[in-house]
Amino acid sequence: MSLNGKPAPVIDGLTADQRFFLSFAQAWRGEQRDDAIKTQVASDPHSPRRYRIIGPLRNLDAWYAAFDIKPGSKFYIPPEQRVRIW
Repeated sequence: MSLNGKPAPVIDGLTADQRFFLSFAQAWRGEQRDDAIKTQVASDPHSPRRYRIIGPLRNLDAWYAAFDIKPGSKFYIPPEQRVRIW
């Protein structure tokens, strides 16, 4: 609504979708020592930070389109193997 039907601008060479996915990843970024990760995995039901980023995004078609992810990429999952909730 804020764009009044106009396309979102490209800012600093990034599309609106790219900026969205980068901001999502930045919200989860951070450093964890190996010992802290081991403790978290053993005692916390939540996954470590790095998996909260790439895990969900690898299943979103929009992420592939935003960054032009192709077969052969390290993070590529074929469409028929992507998790679909809705």
